[in-house]
Amino acid sequence: MNVNTIKHHKQLFLIALPMIFSNITIPLLGLVDTAVLGHLDQAYYLGGSTVGAMIITFVTWLCGFLRMSTTGLTAQALGEENAQKSLLVLLRGLLVACLIGGALILLQSFYLDLSLGLAGGSEQIQFYAKQYCDIRIWGLPAALSNLVILGWLLGNHKAKAVMWILIVTNLINLSLDLLFVLVFDWQVQGVASATLIAEYSGAIIGLAYIIFAQQIGNRQSLKSILIKMMGKFIDIRDQLFEKSALINYFQLNRDILIRTLCLEICFVFITFQGARLGDDVIATNAILMNFVLLISFGLDGIANAAEVLVGKAQGQKNLQQRNFVVKIALFWTGLFALTYSALFAIAGDFLIGLLTDIPEVVFTTEQYVHWMIILPILGCWCYLFDGVFVGLMKANVMRNSMIIATFGCFFPMWWLLQGFGNHGLWAAFSVFLLVRGLSLAWHYYRVIEKQAISL
Repeated sequence: MNVNTIKHHKQLFLIALPMIFSNITIPLLGLVDTAVLGHLDQAYYLGGSTVGAMIITFVTWLCGFLRMSTTGLTAQALGEENAQKSLLVLLRGLLVACLIGGALILLQSFYLDLSLGLAGGSEQIQFYAKQYCDIRIWGLPAALSNLVILGWLLGNHKAKAVMWILIVTNLINLSLDLLFVLVFDWQVQGVASATLIAEYSGAIIGLAYIIFAQQIGNRQSLKSILIKMMGKFIDIRDQLFEKSALINYFQLNRDILIRTLCLEICFVFITFQGARLGDDVIATNAILMNFVLLISFGLDGIANAAEVLVGKAQGQKNLQQRNFVVKIALFWTGLFALTYSALFAIAGDFLIGLLTDIPEVVFTTEQYVHWMIILPILGCWCYLFDGVFVGLMKANVMRNSMIIATFGCFFPMWWLLQGFGNHGLWAAFSVFLLVRGLSLAWHYYRVIEKQAISL
């Protein structure tokens, strides 16, 4: 391994390691929520919170385009050394986030009634899902703004800042989880309230960092800093609403939105279909979904690094370096996937026992843990190439791949295997991840990499 190769591995890990640690705090928090509720005396507490969380996170994940487009556009602005363009990306994203969050609060009655009606499940599941949603819906402006803030920091190579913001935010969530549920006995309402407070805390911390981080050591007063920031905003106000820039921004986000909508349809279908298979099955799927998030957010650490480095190389028009970054990222993605598979093969039953002691749920979940051994290997490639295409800002490729995987593979496979019950769902999801990865890889090596070779 030559010096240049070592340098690129180091660059990747300077971004990837903080992102892996920070990303994993998100599903770990979900695992804590699951463990807290999973040790209560009835499965419907966990089932209700799972359905409620899916209804709310459907919105935040659907709006994942805010994080993806912000990271990609900011990374390219960094490569172009265009600070003003970077600031415009941040402000446009925050504006869109607040508008979407505010609109859903105004329309919450319609959205929640429709979603709960589609979800189905027992009367207890419906009751606790409604409790959860009635609280979490008020956090959407902050949750969506956090996507923009973290995406902008990541695009500017501030991975350590992202890590600490997420760690602090999730520690707030964790502490309040334990306080509200175990001490105050608020059950599902306690989990939802803890998350609501943490979302607004994260937004405040992130914005404070962006505003004050560059002023450290300058000893400027709060008043002077705010005046300076207002001056910058006035200077670029007209450009913020410039028509062609807004059209390009929304066209990019439209494709990412369609891509994410397809992904969310699959997740929601698994949750809602599980609700129809019984309280024990939906509780089982809640645990398995937390395992999937643990896998995906860990692998996303490598993908996030690829986003930034590919985006920067694209902004610099250094196509050979771009392809070299992808090769290094592929190696580490495969290695992390094998590590995850080994973890669930060795300690899968132990991890299930940490999350619940309800005998029926433990028994049911143990019947499905082998899917967690298979999924990292099948799915790691789609996570990485999603990151690559975010950096390239080729959202149309991501969109097309997701449409094919969702409607050409996931639903046909589920229809063919529905006689196998919940196993059919997880088999369909496994094929879905594999096809996404194969189609994205095919496009990259058939079309994108050839551009660098021909130059």
